[in-house]
Amino acid sequence: MISEKNTEKVINKKKKMSKKDLSDCRWAYAMIAPTILGLIILNIWPLIQTCYLSFNKTSGFGNNQWVGLDNYKRMFSDSAVIHAVINTLEYTAISVPVGVLLSLFIAVLLNAKIKGKTLYRTIYFLPMVSAPAAIAMVWRWLYSSDYGLFNYLLSLVGIKSVQWLNNPKIALFSIIIVGVWSTIGYNMVILLAGLQEIPKSFYEAADIDGAGPIRQFFAITFPLVSPTMFFVVVTTMIGSLQVFDLIFMMIDKTNIAMENTQSLVYLFYKNSFMLNDKGYGSAIVMLLLAIILIITVIQLRMQKKWVHYQ
Repeated sequence: MISEKNTEKVINKKKKMSKKDLSDCRWAYAMIAPTILGLIILNIWPLIQTCYLSFNKTSGFGNNQWVGLDNYKRMFSDSAVIHAVINTLEYTAISVPVGVLLSLFIAVLLNAKIKGKTLYRTIYFLPMVSAPAAIAMVWRWLYSSDYGLFNYLLSLVGIKSVQWLNNPKIALFSIIIVGVWSTIGYNMVILLAGLQEIPKSFYEAADIDGAGPIRQFFAITFPLVSPTMFFVVVTTMIGSLQVFDLIFMMIDKTNIAMENTQSLVYLFYKNSFMLNDKGYGSAIVMLLLAIILIITVIQLRMQKKWVHYQ
């Protein structure tokens, strides 16, 4: 009899817990419903539409004609797309490692005991709160071949004027410099937060053992900040593959360096909104999505080799 009563009590408790859990689940879904709806309406549904448009030929006023894989066949034989892929990958391959390493270096310096580090953090973060168009315009003035500050400084030491944005060989590197400069502040703040999570006792023990700053960095700092650094690398790489605003604002349509600087996103914009060929533009952006997915999957698989979770 006692065991039967105990069994009934356990069953009743489980029923009560299940009702409570059900109520909690309802509230949880109610809280995340706005975010899920926003994600579906603003991200997932446009992605489905873009994928559908990539198999169509569009001609204004919503007139779509199903053409199957014609847009993709045209894309893979288009020299402009090939150049845009090379430019995008080159921009990413240079800007991401340079930007992340500089951000880590600055974060380590600002994590130390120095005077005015709050002011320095604010200064480095300022580009993130500035409008991209304003940043592009300022740097365009600095790069100006006629009255730019950089060429003026070079003239003081007897160096001829440099065509920073008009020379096809260096225009992309000029844009990379702006891209790295504009992302250092955000990455620095994220990495600084990761650095401050490292226990000070690790460094105190390293000091007792006689380890110098360089040894401490590679034995303590880098391994323990690697999860935060992995997040920064992934997000920065995705942002670099989607570069558009700097190219759009700094390189004119008639610039001879356009072919050597235009990215896949710029080519998507050009075909979709300037040439009104949204089907072909959608195919280009689907190619970019595939590239981002492949690179992200590779990064997720490679993280096991260098990311150390505590």
